[in-house]
Amino acid sequence: MKCRHCASELRLPFLDLGSAPPSNAYLTRDRLHAPETCFPLRLMVCESCWLVQTEDYAGREALFTGDYAYFSSFSTSWLTHAQRYVQAMSERFGLNMSSRVVEIAANDGYLLQYVQAAGIPCYGVEPTASTAAAARAKGLAIVERFFCSEVADQLAADGQQADLIVANNVLAHVPDINDFVGGFYRLLKPRGVATFEFPHLLRMVQEKQFDTAYHEHYSYLSLTTVEHIFARNGLTVFDVEELPTHGGSLRIYGQRSDSGQQEVSPDVARVRKVEAQAAMNTTAFYSGFQAMAERVKNDFVAFLIDAKRQGLKVGAYGAAAKGSTLLNYAGIRPDLIAFVIDRNPAKQGKFMPGSHIGIVEEAQLTLTKPDYVVILPWNLKAEISLQLDYVKAWGGQMVTAIPNLHVH
Repeated sequence: MKCRHCASELRLPFLDLGSAPPSNAYLTRDRLHAPETCFPLRLMVCESCWLVQTEDYAGREALFTGDYAYFSSFSTSWLTHAQRYVQAMSERFGLNMSSRVVEIAANDGYLLQYVQAAGIPCYGVEPTASTAAAARAKGLAIVERFFCSEVADQLAADGQQADLIVANNVLAHVPDINDFVGGFYRLLKPRGVATFEFPHLLRMVQEKQFDTAYHEHYSYLSLTTVEHIFARNGLTVFDVEELPTHGGSLRIYGQRSDSGQQEVSPDVARVRKVEAQAAMNTTAFYSGFQAMAERVKNDFVAFLIDAKRQGLKVGAYGAAAKGSTLLNYAGIRPDLIAFVIDRNPAKQGKFMPGSHIGIVEEAQLTLTKPDYVVILPWNLKAEISLQLDYVKAWGGQMVTAIPNLHVH
């Protein structure tokens, strides 16, 4: 396999989680006994540009289907994050009624609803029919396509260029990363800006976040690597922020290299230096991650087996993609975790891919009163722990597996 950015041969392994179905391929009851499509889940490192990437087995159409069930608006903390972003960008870049904001991977309109409420013209690009329909129900204009350079050219030709393009947690989700980033150059107005948020590879390794690896994540990114990708495709990074979201993310600000006029922030050099000091451009940085993942898995399985031997009841919360990765890599089935709670009605009544654990509504907690509730989306631990505080009334405890097993 060759690097999806620079085409160098990939030889350095990073992580091997065996085989698993796509993390968002939830099963209906009538599909439980049918064969399930699984793909190898292996990550490699390019030793030329240091892009970490999945081996290619599944096309994007097999992963981002019409009934895609991830809806961003079910996280209150993420909505707050989006609202604050819109306010900050409006103030920083002077967005108003004569501006245009475009969001790539607009999902269910979780962010653009705040742009619209501020009176700023906007539209979204979103390929999955289920989330696009939810966004349109909010009164938002949605282009139902996978974003690429061709789509950007069509939109630009129609006079739809942007003053601000938003790309939250999508840069990692594209198989052709050069074509995708090139589309931003085409769709931006000459002095427009684009922001990209993505989980920081540095934090993934430091915090043992191996469960953020799944087929929908084609790439695992650092500032240094993204700067290389941008430079090849006509963009320049002019600012970067470190965010707590998704276990530690970067928000990168880009502008057109030929016409952008934003001053480059000292934070770009600072974060670049942090990555260099962590030796992210050496093989040593990547060599121990597999062993970390195996230790986390073994501790989690041992905990669940011990709970079963004691006759204790275990449920889980959050039918998230990272939960699918953890459950499938650890080989967990309904005998060890009885159910997974999720607030999203599109997931309730279905079953987790691979593990076949049933997804139920929150009322199941008070009905069964489990001794332990495993929080699968650990990045939302604070929000979920507060929401489920009533579990303490019967002596129930919360559990997270990453970065280390923790009962609280």
